[in-house]
Amino acid sequence: MRIYLVQHGDALAKDIDPARSLSEKGRADVTAVAHLLARSGIVVARVVHSGKPRAAQTADILAAHLAPGIAIETMDGLAPNDPVEPVASALSTTAADIMLVGHLPFMGKLAARLVTGNENLSMAAFVPGTVLCLEAGDDGDFSIVWMMGPALARRDTD
Repeated sequence: MRIYLVQHGDALAKDIDPARSLSEKGRADVTAVAHLLARSGIVVARVVHSGKPRAAQTADILAAHLAPGIAIETMDGLAPNDPVEPVASALSTTAADIMLVGHLPFMGKLAARLVTGNENLSMAAFVPGTVLCLEAGDDGDFSIVWMMGPALARRDTD
C-alpha cells in the first residue's frame, strides 16, 4: 500500500483572499504535478483533503488526473496543527493506495511519524505542491519511495 502525502499548492495571501484559495501559480504547479504523476502511471483509490479551500482545490486537480470518477473526501484531522497520531493510526488499517492533501507542519510531522516513529524529526522538505510517496512494508513500517515538487514537474512540461 502506498500513501501519497501532498502539501496543497501555492495559495493567495490572507489579505487578498481570507479563505486562501489556490493562486494562479498554485493551480499551474499542481496541474503540472498531476500531469507528471498520471503519465507515470500513478493511480489512487482515495483522495482525501482537510476541507480548507486550498487543499480541496489541490485535491480536485489531482483526483481529476489520478482517480477520475471517485468521490473526493474531506477528513477531519489534516489541519496544519492537528495531532498526527489519529491519522497515523487510521492509515495503519488502510489497504488501498490513498492520497492525503493537507498543510504544513502537519504533513511533515505525519511523514516523520510514519517513517521514523517520531513526528518531531525533520525528514522531508515540503514546498507547496509537493508529493511524498510512502510505501508500507510487510511489517507495516513505512519507507520513502520518492518525493517530487512542482519545480521538477514544471521542468517536464516546459
